[in-house]
Amino acid sequence: MPTQRGLLPRSTPAAAGVSSRAVAALLDRLEAQSVECHSIMVVRHGHVVAEGWWAPYSADRPHLLYSLTKSFTSIAVGLAIADGLLSLDDRVVDVLPDRVPSDVSAQGRRLTVHHLLSMTTGHGADSLAEAWRREPDDLVKGFLRVPFADVEGTRHAYDNATTYVLARMVERVTGRGLPELLDDRLFEPMGVDHAEWDRVASGAAFGFHGLHLTTEAVAAFGELLLRGGLWGGRQLVPREWVELATRRHSDSGPFKDDGSDDADFSCGYGYQFWMSRHGYHGHGAFGQQCVVVPSHDLVVAVTAQGEAQVVLDALWECLLPGLDDTGSARDDEILARRLRQLSLAPVTGAAAPERSVKARLDASAEDSALPDGTTVIVDPVDRGWLVRLGSSLDVEVGHGEWRESSPLGRPVVAAGAWQGDTFVADLRVITTPHRVRLLVDAGAGTAVATWSTVPLTGPRLALHLRAPLMTRPDVA
Repeated sequence: MPTQRGLLPRSTPAAAGVSSRAVAALLDRLEAQSVECHSIMVVRHGHVVAEGWWAPYSADRPHLLYSLTKSFTSIAVGLAIADGLLSLDDRVVDVLPDRVPSDVSAQGRRLTVHHLLSMTTGHGADSLAEAWRREPDDLVKGFLRVPFADVEGTRHAYDNATTYVLARMVERVTGRGLPELLDDRLFEPMGVDHAEWDRVASGAAFGFHGLHLTTEAVAAFGELLLRGGLWGGRQLVPREWVELATRRHSDSGPFKDDGSDDADFSCGYGYQFWMSRHGYHGHGAFGQQCVVVPSHDLVVAVTAQGEAQVVLDALWECLLPGLDDTGSARDDEILARRLRQLSLAPVTGAAAPERSVKARLDASAEDSALPDGTTVIVDPVDRGWLVRLGSSLDVEVGHGEWRESSPLGRPVVAAGAWQGDTFVADLRVITTPHRVRLLVDAGAGTAVATWSTVPLTGPRLALHLRAPLMTRPDVA
């Protein structure tokens, strides 16, 4: 597995003016709120002062960032602008004339890079699903065909397709794929040697989603932004672009419409960055966060399966009050020990090493990870089981420990046990926030396999075990 440790220097919390007790309080809050964190990294004054991974997640493992990917696409736009290849006033119809539908509206013709970056194109809501429906083979055309509810530039509406269009515009003017451009201009100079991208069926990177990076690479990206695009004495991104992209360009209403308090998604929107009550942040679904707080010289990177606002609340209420309150070396030692021991508990129960079972899967649940009628076979092996899911998925499952296998290319890490007459296993798609809970009823000969949170690109488990993931996304 590639390693990227050492992108950032290390220090102790006390040396950087961070209270270890405040970090511990942050961990306590996340546990109390049942946030399933996978990693956290706190950077103060340019040094990592606290870092931890909840086993089986680990430091060297890239993690799916979901829409935090958008912030990286914004940087690619800034590079194209700095090179004189693109401008904020350039129109979609001029840069991508071959991808404009014949019935494009007058408003569609007026849309510019600025409107896309600030998500003020005039769509009333996320246009992605409707754009795919209208043009299954060309999201750019589909985006331009979705009716507009507001005049461009007057209202922000979170719209995934805007970032897809931006990615295609960058690729057109630079003559390079988005991943290749960012590898050359950003990741390689920073020392990030493994950036993986999920792609649509054509092979193009989503742009609005799909980037996989390690936690330290995310934290390093935040530090790059905090330093105005400067890295190791090199100006990788123009300072002017960083300042422009991370500045408020439009109002933003609550991120959700369910009445929940999304305070840090109501502070305004920049160029593919969210403004926060303190600083700004790049955000990805299920709690992937790169939080930058210039006023405190602070960066926090988080990967998780949870709610972002809960994490942000905990940062403001637990961590910030502990800045410039150094605490003691003893507190630092206690925190470091706790961070080293973070883990997600494997399934508890008996090993029953002599017991095998065969069942048929019931996929009536909406969040089923496998097709109806899939054959499920559980056979004991040394210190665990081999679970066969249909004809192509053989997953190794540990007892009392996590066991890794890669049946289709991407790793899945699993642990299980017998609980009475039921075999229970958690299958973690370890490069993503998601896991599948498998229940096999030996007496009834039936099984269910359901997601803890359904991936936004669809529920089929096999899809998420292939690298790169390639799909036409099904995002509501």
